[in-house]
Amino acid sequence: MLNIHISKYVALHRSLGRKFSEQERMLRLYAAYAEGFGDRHIQVQRIYDWCHTASSQNVARRRFDTVRNFSRFIQADDPVYEVPPVGVFGRGKRPRPTPTIIEPEQVRAIMTAALDVASQDTISPYTYHYLFGLLAATGLRISEALALQCNDLVEDGLIVRNGKFGKQRLITLQPSTRQALEAYLATRARLGATGNDLFVTIRGRAPHKVRAHVVFVRLARQLGYRGPTGTAGMRLHDLRHTFAVRSLESCPRDREAIAHHMAGLSVYLGHASVANTYWYLEATPVLLRDIAVASEQLYRGEAA
Repeated sequence: MLNIHISKYVALHRSLGRKFSEQERMLRLYAAYAEGFGDRHIQVQRIYDWCHTASSQNVARRRFDTVRNFSRFIQADDPVYEVPPVGVFGRGKRPRPTPTIIEPEQVRAIMTAALDVASQDTISPYTYHYLFGLLAATGLRISEALALQCNDLVEDGLIVRNGKFGKQRLITLQPSTRQALEAYLATRARLGATGNDLFVTIRGRAPHKVRAHVVFVRLARQLGYRGPTGTAGMRLHDLRHTFAVRSLESCPRDREAIAHHMAGLSVYLGHASVANTYWYLEATPVLLRDIAVASEQLYRGEAA
């Protein structure tokens, strides 16, 4: 009985574009555990017992959150299924780290420093140079950029085939960005770099995203943009955040224009919901200040 409901639950999430493989695995494990005791319905105590068999607190929390979400779904159709209270094994999501707005001259300095990452007769320094530049110019996720293939650069822009939730989209490119990518492809050909991935290392494949993060942070530290190991600071993902913030800053201060701009930016960034795009407003002090000033002016105008 539980597995039938799990199949329906998983199918629903996959119809929304989610892979949902890890969640399905956990739910099947829970069902096997519960049915071993003869359970035909979800029981809160059984959830607790199963989570307590986990190898760590983090695994227990993920198990609990996954089964609790499933139990809420199934209880809507049948109230006999129990739903445990939230947060019994701790909160699942950590707060997002404080974003850093990267200045244009800092981006240029990091890109220049990337050219010294490895020997000049290999493709790697050019790969990181142009990779960081593309992230800054387009706001792509690092996973999306590293998944690009050479034939994804088309006349109309870049085809992002492996976006979040499996979404595909086409992003337009500024002429300077296209010229830079064409220069990188020419450098690849000159150095004899092979492989179908757009960005490659000497092995002919894209670098792992962890490696890209490490290279970026190391360069940021060398340039004094980030503190020593163990301290927070500028991250690779801040290139995407900076792109979104600069885009919002350039938007006309008109309610209708902002609404259209936010919707377009949400699609461009590959967000599943425009609410994810609005997060950049609340996370960025300069935008919050602009919002506060605009609100005060509106209030004064209405009060006059």
